[in-house]
Amino acid sequence: MPTSPDEDAAREAWLLMSDLVLDHQRRREVSEALGMSFGRSRALRRLARRPMSMSELATMLGIDRPNATVLVDDLEAQGLARRRPHPTDRRAKVVEPTRKGKALARRADAILATPPAALSALGAEDLDALRRILASVAAAE
Repeated sequence: MPTSPDEDAAREAWLLMSDLVLDHQRRREVSEALGMSFGRSRALRRLARRPMSMSELATMLGIDRPNATVLVDDLEAQGLARRRPHPTDRRAKVVEPTRKGKALARRADAILATPPAALSALGAEDLDALRRILASVAAAE
């Protein structure tokens, strides 16, 4: 199916952004610094933003509920998260990070927030334009 020049440009821009973000070494840096898989650190970072139920966590991470249980079991065993009763649903549990878990989440966020040198080297005008464009796309989603 033929695409328009605008669709082609959007696809190319998306692939460039995906490559920059997904293939960047930051994921490896986070895993090495925290001593856990990037997926575990991603879960911990989400929980540090707000405690959530097991099913919310599974949905947010795009994993099955049994996998979320294994993940949270592992985080609990490491002293990084804990389960507590849900305040309104006796059948559910809420997962929250421990103080140690929050500290590791902040460490991961700091690593992930460090832009690549080539991005930092851009001028203020280019960075402002990029930020505005990305904010506009994010707001539209």
